[in-house]
Amino acid sequence: MSVVLCTWGNTVEGGTKEALTLAQQLSSATGSDLSWLVIGSAGDGDSAIETAQEYGVKNLDRIADARLESFGPDALVEALAQYCGQHSHRTILFNQTINARLVAPRLAGRLGVPVLMNAFEITANDNCLNVVASAFGGDTHCSYELASKVNVVSLVTTSIIAKPVMGSPRPEIRDITVDLGSIEERFKVTAAPKAEGPRLEDADIIVSGGRGLGSADHYALIRELATELGGLAGASRAIVDDGWVDPSHQVGLTGKITRPGLYVAVGISGASQHMAGCSAAKTIVAINKDRDASIFRYARYGIVGDCLEILPELIRAAKA
Repeated sequence: MSVVLCTWGNTVEGGTKEALTLAQQLSSATGSDLSWLVIGSAGDGDSAIETAQEYGVKNLDRIADARLESFGPDALVEALAQYCGQHSHRTILFNQTINARLVAPRLAGRLGVPVLMNAFEITANDNCLNVVASAFGGDTHCSYELASKVNVVSLVTTSIIAKPVMGSPRPEIRDITVDLGSIEERFKVTAAPKAEGPRLEDADIIVSGGRGLGSADHYALIRELATELGGLAGASRAIVDDGWVDPSHQVGLTGKITRPGLYVAVGISGASQHMAGCSAAKTIVAINKDRDASIFRYARYGIVGDCLEILPELIRAAKA
């Protein structure tokens, strides 16, 4: 029951070590080999090799092709399908990034095998995978038994703690050749937001705003408090859809999945879709004038009041 984790990019993306931790635990429990497939330049150099060795990877497989430089989904699916045809892995894992949500189901469709998204726990029993995944925006945990010979599983890593394996040997590096000569991306991205600086997914402190701010102009208070606390500014989908802030700030099921030490939710109701992106925070602080808002169910600390009156006071305290 060999296991492979599939990732791509020009750097080792956040959540990879956590995904490798779960993959290594599964391969160890089943007595099988663990491979890590890296598409793109992230597989070059010492960083990927050191990470692979640190997390017990036996085979570090690398694919480099000019048609994969933009990481378009059509080329990625074709490369992954050819790789799976060359190597008979029983469990194909993905670190559930935004792009992986698109690629993993398409690969499963190409291979004609089951796919399960939002997983965070996997064990094996009698040639069957037992997988626990979140559903309904994280409100519910569901248990699945996957009895197919090959399964595709996409991992949400926010609740997984990275645990290196001591004394692992250096992985075998295998350069994989694929033929992408006939592949053309069916959809072209003509414009995309450019994310610069630290990533929201890696922030230890996040201050997020929602419609309770009242207007787009008041989002400046969110940015200021986040800066004074040494963190980053986030947002609910509602104000992203309204154009108050660009999508790179969105936290939630269809945005960024975060796991900060401190998450401050300002004027956010606490819908399950939003909580799916921040419920793994160690501490949640909620500010909302509606004392019955759902966000208070998740918060360790709550402030009932007008956020436009409270935020300036918090900013002054942070500056003191």
